[in-house]
Amino acid sequence: MFRAVTPALVLRELLETSLRPAGRRHRGALASGFAAGVWESRLSLSLQQLLLHRHQHQGHRQQLRAAYCRSSKSEGALTEESAAKVLASTGNLVPEKKRLKAGLLPSLEDLLFYTIAEGQEKIPIHKFITVLKSTGLRTSDPRLKECMDMLRTNVQAASDGVMLDKELFKKCVGSNIVLLTQAFRRKFVIPDFEIFASHIDGLHESAKKMSGGKVADYIPQLAKFSPDLWGVSLCTVDGQSSTVVGKVTFCEIQVVRFAVFHLKHSVGDTKVPFCLQSCVKPLKYAISVHDLGTDYVHKYVGKEPSGLRFNKLFLNEEDKPHNPMVNAGAIVVTSLIKQGVSNAEKFDYVTQFLNRMAGNEYVGFNNATFQSERESGDRNFAIGYYLKEKKCFPEGSDMTGVLDFYFQLCSIEVTCESASVMAATLANGGICPITGERVLSPEAVRNTLSLMHSCGMYDFSGQFAFHVGLPAKSGVSGGILLVVPNVMGIMCWSPPLDKLGNSVKGIQFCQDLVSLFNFHNYDNLRHFAKKHDPRREGGEVRVKSVINLLFAAYTGDVSALRRFALSAMDMEQRDYDSRTALHVAAAEGHVEVVQFLLEACKVNPFPKDRWGNTPVDEAIHFGHHDIVTILQEYQSKYMPTEDSNNGKEKPSKENLDSMVH
Repeated sequence: MFRAVTPALVLRELLETSLRPAGRRHRGALASGFAAGVWESRLSLSLQQLLLHRHQHQGHRQQLRAAYCRSSKSEGALTEESAAKVLASTGNLVPEKKRLKAGLLPSLEDLLFYTIAEGQEKIPIHKFITVLKSTGLRTSDPRLKECMDMLRTNVQAASDGVMLDKELFKKCVGSNIVLLTQAFRRKFVIPDFEIFASHIDGLHESAKKMSGGKVADYIPQLAKFSPDLWGVSLCTVDGQSSTVVGKVTFCEIQVVRFAVFHLKHSVGDTKVPFCLQSCVKPLKYAISVHDLGTDYVHKYVGKEPSGLRFNKLFLNEEDKPHNPMVNAGAIVVTSLIKQGVSNAEKFDYVTQFLNRMAGNEYVGFNNATFQSERESGDRNFAIGYYLKEKKCFPEGSDMTGVLDFYFQLCSIEVTCESASVMAATLANGGICPITGERVLSPEAVRNTLSLMHSCGMYDFSGQFAFHVGLPAKSGVSGGILLVVPNVMGIMCWSPPLDKLGNSVKGIQFCQDLVSLFNFHNYDNLRHFAKKHDPRREGGEVRVKSVINLLFAAYTGDVSALRRFALSAMDMEQRDYDSRTALHVAAAEGHVEVVQFLLEACKVNPFPKDRWGNTPVDEAIHFGHHDIVTILQEYQSKYMPTEDSNNGKEKPSKENLDSMVH
């Protein structure tokens, strides 16, 4: 059932979908409807009428103003009769056919081009790449493959190589326009991703200064890693990744025309492969629950923190391992995967599963680590024999084969970047954010995150839950797999470990992260101290204030405008088309609003929108001659004053007093 369409409803919906943060002007011929994404059929006619009101007949307005000026000079003050003459003399300046054609809405591809081009006829490729990366999307994102393939093909054939005209741009982005529109509408979970990524860079640099810890040496291959390695990667549930590594220059585009699409920004050593080690434990547990169900898996393993070292030979009172995150529990879970097939088939199955979780990013295998771990795994063999004695394995299990498979899974290699996508798949309820494929069941994800939260950080799990409040799993290779449910997955990696087996730099980064952002599970309780929430658009409050301000001006609500002014709102804020409340009030003929804005708020009486129109032009165009007179009188005595707030004059106490009366 559709709502009744009223002018107020249409304007509010148009404003809510067309506004952008104040101060950012886009000078292309961009229709305000772009931000709406898909136009609602019930509003199509009204929206077209509003677009006509705002976007067409710019030349008509200029001629109308010229006619008005001629009339006012010859006849003195403008009367109703003379205003009617002026309107009549200019009413047919635009042919009817052209006026109708101007009302057609441009395509999303057109609007995206205008947004990026900012009034230019062509877009440099490096500019498109830079703007794309600022949204958090990577040019290597598999969802953009068709776009990037088309872009590469057409760039190679183009004469000027690095420039995209509108038609070529539309051809390249057409297959991915929905995703790109989402990105540029700032509809991802982290709207201001560039700002958020800069905070992550700062946290990375801060943790980099941490010293101490020791690289694990009980597995000889792990001891070979440099203690200076330190990387952090993140991937949001929308597939945004922290991949911003330097600027792309014109020369770089020319030199690496065929490789530019794979440039990534990385925070530290995020491309260096390392073994998952214990970080694989929650992943194989999730696979087991996905395949076998919760009840079956927990017939063999418990759910409680052990309070003991991760490699202790100890079972609970039911003679089961305490949980899947300690070695004993992980060995038992390993025995549940694909029972009855060879280790080779099991290994292929798990690696393919992890590949899907990682969105087909890097997942490898380090045979040297596998051999090293098997040769030095006396403790795990002891645990294996103890589990066999207590009949903890499913019937028919080969204990030595299970341990071999366990060592293989610990030796699976990832990078920070690929592991962050795995974590993001958990954060996204089991759906890989960069492929859209459901990899894990919601049940498997819920159970995995619950156990990561309570048992994932060895003997530090309670403190980590207290201070960080997020599901995580650490490994002796130096990795910390961190999940922010419904927001993002993060992989931190630094080989030096503290005495409990957790990465020193990784722990510091996680603690700093929740100190800055409200990611802790209980940060969102009422009356809690406020932290940054990157899920809110940086300009969200500002944009809402623009919507409210312009809507009040449109409806003539002076009381609302008084409240806004008293709350220190900037009364000269501009919408996406650089139109102010004064523009709107002048166009609608609200004399009291115009007087309030001029006399009480001391706004600039002649701001120009992106077509160069002032409030006087609006009043002339719509025949509000009394407002024209007010504006002209005020303009003659308006004296802008410069201050530290970019030349804006703050209302004096007398002006504020006048607002409440």
